[in-house]
Amino acid sequence: MADLKETEANQVPAEVPVKEQTPDVREKVAKPRKRTGKQGGAVRARAARSAPQASSSKAVTSPTARTARKIYSKKERALKLGEIEKLIGRGESIRAAVQKAGISEQTYYQWKKAAGQTTPSDGLKDLVKLEEENARLKTLLADRLRNENAELRKKLGLA
Repeated sequence: MADLKETEANQVPAEVPVKEQTPDVREKVAKPRKRTGKQGGAVRARAARSAPQASSSKAVTSPTARTARKIYSKKERALKLGEIEKLIGRGESIRAAVQKAGISEQTYYQWKKAAGQTTPSDGLKDLVKLEEENARLKTLLADRLRNENAELRKKLGLA
């Protein structure tokens, strides 16, 4: 056993290990990319096709297929909100009107909130202001009519 250790220590390695001969080059592994709205649907579809099927012969499908998110401009949002308001005005439910417009109820309420539509408290404040202005104008008109009536009585000699 001692002879074996001595011979190993005395021997000079004739070959250089393979790792030292080749330069240290690592293959670049593609990092997973963040999905954007446009890619989302395609990535899901590919993943669904490549995923192994369940043991049963029938594949389970979801009732509604998710699509990629669409980003609407302010004009498009205003048009959709107007369309929904018209449908609601005709007597349709909010849920049905929103479905026909092609957006979710949550999106509808968020857009409505962002559009700054009047809330009940704002409407009440506006109503109070209008009533005050209406009362002021009525008194102004009544004063003018009294003055005209008094002038006419003087001209006719009835006063």
